[in-house]
Amino acid sequence: MKKLYLGLISVLVLIFGAFMFIRQTQVKKTAPAKPSVNSIKLVAAKKAVNQYDYERALTLLKGQSSKSATTLRNSINSSKKELVTWNKPDQFRHLFFHSLIVDPQKAFKSKSARGYADYMVTIPEFNKIIDQVYKNNYVLVGLQDIIQTDKDGKKSTVSINNIKLPKGKKPLILSQDDVSYYKYMKSDGFAKDLFIDKNGEIKNHYVDGGKSQVGNYDLIPIIDQFVKKHPDFSYHGSKGTIALTGYNGVLGYRSSISQSSKKDLPATKTAIKKATTVANAIKKDGWTFASHSWGHINMKESPLSDIQKDNTLWMKEVAPIVGKTNIFIDPFGADVGGSEPYSESNAKYKYLSQQGFNIFCNVDASKPSWGQLGDKFYRNARINVDGIRFQSDLDGSDTVLRQFFNTKQVIDQKDRKLVHK
Repeated sequence: MKKLYLGLISVLVLIFGAFMFIRQTQVKKTAPAKPSVNSIKLVAAKKAVNQYDYERALTLLKGQSSKSATTLRNSINSSKKELVTWNKPDQFRHLFFHSLIVDPQKAFKSKSARGYADYMVTIPEFNKIIDQVYKNNYVLVGLQDIIQTDKDGKKSTVSINNIKLPKGKKPLILSQDDVSYYKYMKSDGFAKDLFIDKNGEIKNHYVDGGKSQVGNYDLIPIIDQFVKKHPDFSYHGSKGTIALTGYNGVLGYRSSISQSSKKDLPATKTAIKKATTVANAIKKDGWTFASHSWGHINMKESPLSDIQKDNTLWMKEVAPIVGKTNIFIDPFGADVGGSEPYSESNAKYKYLSQQGFNIFCNVDASKPSWGQLGDKFYRNARINVDGIRFQSDLDGSDTVLRQFFNTKQVIDQKDRKLVHK
C-alpha cells in the first residue's frame, strides 16, 4: 500500500511538472518581444520627420541598415532638397490669446462680461480656430527656434535661425497672456489652474457648482492634445510661449510672497513648490515662458524706476518658478520704443537688455506679420485674437485674421449675444 501511495505521488509530481513546463512555454510564446534599440530609434526618427527635425532623424538612423530605415533615410534626403528657408525678421506671424472661456453662460453674464467678450474667446471658438489654422498649413514655431544668441566674450549678438519647412507650410508663433487664473476670474466660467494628472499630462481643474472637474479647459492642454493627434503642427516639438505676471501668482497658484500675509506664508510656499513642478513639466512638453511684467504695467507710460521695481519682483517671485527667460511680452502691447530700432539711448530698453531680455513682443494687427532685428534684440508683433478683432474682421475695418481662419465660421454669435441681454 505504501509503495502504491508513493507511486501515485510520483505520478502527480510528474504531471504537475509537465503542466508547469507547458505553461511556461506558452507564456514565453505569447509574451511580446521587447522592441530592439534600432526599432525604438526608427519610431523616434519617424516622429522627428513628422515635426520637420530631419537632422535629428538622420542621427537616429545612423548605423541602421534595415529596409525601413533605408527607405526613411532616402525619403529624408529627398525632402531636404525641397525645403523652403524662413530667415527674415518680418516673416514670422504671431497670434496670441488670453485665458479661454469654459462657460459662456457664466462669463458673458458676469460683472466683467464686456471685458471677457472683448479680450477673450471661448473654447469652441478656439478649437475651430486651431483646426482652420492647421488646415491652412501653419506650423507652430517657438520664439526660441527663430532666434540664436551668439556670445563672443562679454559681447552677445542676435541672429535669425534658418527655419526650414516643406513648400506650402508657414511658420506661426503662438502665445498666451496672463496664465495666472486671477482671483477676479473665480466663478466666472474659467479654469482654476494647471496641474499634472496621473498620466503625467498637463490638465486643468474647472470648478462648477462646487465640484472640481478635470479636463482640457485652456490653451495649453488643448494644444498638447492637438499636437499629439497632429504632430506635423509642431516644428521640432515646439508649441508656444506663456506670458506671466506675478502679482496673483502663476498658473493658478497663489505664489506671490510679497502679497502674502505671515499667516498665509506656509500655503504660499507650498504653492511655489507645486507651481514649479507644473512649470517644469510644461517646459519639458515644448512650451517656453516669458515675462509679462510682475504687475501688468504699461511699459511705455511707466517711468524707468517703476519698471526696475516691477522687474525686480518678477525676477524674485516668478523666475525661480519658471526659470530664466530672454523673452519679454509687453502688457497692453505697449512697447518701450517706437517703430525705429532700439538703441542704447533708450534707457528702458537698455535696462531690460541688461536683465537678459533680447526678444520683445508688442501688438500690431495692421499687417499679418512684423519683425525687426538688431545686433542685440529681435522684436516681433503679435496679433490679438479676441472679440475686438473678431468684430473688426466682420465689419471689414481690419481683415488681418483672414490670413489664418474664417471669423464667420468661428465666432459663437449666440453666446456673445448674452453680453447685451
